[in-house]
Amino acid sequence: MNLSPAFPTPILDAVNGPYWQALAAGELTFQRCEQCHHAWLPPRTECPRCLSDRPVWEQASGAARLVSWVVYHKAFNPAFADRLPYNVAVVELAEGPRLISNLVGCEDESTLRIDLALSFETRNEHGTTIPVFRPRSV
Repeated sequence: MNLSPAFPTPILDAVNGPYWQALAAGELTFQRCEQCHHAWLPPRTECPRCLSDRPVWEQASGAARLVSWVVYHKAFNPAFADRLPYNVAVVELAEGPRLISNLVGCEDESTLRIDLALSFETRNEHGTTIPVFRPRSV
């Protein structure tokens, strides 16, 4: 009998489905407004800037920068207890949208800094492909 807490997974719908399908194919996508050209994540039905209802999907280059991060030493969700300590980061894609993700390949926290160049990768978490970011080598 498995008593471990359920790992949170996304609920796919018509709005976010293309995002998760692209991730499953190893691609990171975002939406851009056909009217004002603003780009954003997470997916939504209208532009957060001008409220146009004509978003289009674009593929991200995979280049990003670190905006902010925190390292958790306590699991506020029991499903993450076996990962302690773990990081949660705000990442800005080269194309402009920001998303919350995790950093990989940087076990030494002292190497993290604002504007650190990052590259997109995917990881499989409990059957769901998620975006993660690795510091780019210089």
